[in-house]
Amino acid sequence: MFSRFIGKLCKTLLDLIVAFVAFLGINPNLLTFMGFLITVVAAFYFARGKFLEAGLVIIFAGIFDMLDGRVARITNSVTKFGAFFDSVLDRYSDIVMLLGLMIYYSKAQRLSYMVLSGVVMMGAVMTSYTRARAESLIPLCKVGFLERPERLVLLIVGALSNRMAPVLWVMAILSNLTVIHRIMYTWREASKLENTIVS
Repeated sequence: MFSRFIGKLCKTLLDLIVAFVAFLGINPNLLTFMGFLITVVAAFYFARGKFLEAGLVIIFAGIFDMLDGRVARITNSVTKFGAFFDSVLDRYSDIVMLLGLMIYYSKAQRLSYMVLSGVVMMGAVMTSYTRARAESLIPLCKVGFLERPERLVLLIVGALSNRMAPVLWVMAILSNLTVIHRIMYTWREASKLENTIVS
């Protein structure tokens, strides 16, 4: 019951912020860009080993990530370019934050964790790419567990708890398993479509 109350409170606050931002007439694409710039700050903190600050900044950036789409809908300014721009900057955000971790581990001379951060980066990029490429061939490819929201939650948990190493292992394994899952799913669905055309 308490969690439901908190959920309703957060939704009410978010709706008020959305209404205020829409009233100000701020372009949703500008919100998207501002959110990206904030993740650059988080990457800076990661690179300096200030994980707690990085986690808090990622939470703040998440507010902008929630705002842009809602503001676009409430102001009837949803565009194809806006969706494209949001997706592109999401990828840059993922990369720049993990790059910050790679810089930190490089300075700390921890090669294994620098490589691990790189593997997480590959998984993050390929999770998005496999879905985008698959959906140019089949109607939908949303299979797999670890998408961007889950990755961000894990990054925040790792940063705030100062337990980034085990979180990176979880992200590296699950993100790349998601890629493999999407490859297999696309192979099956594409084969079905081809067989349907032939028959």
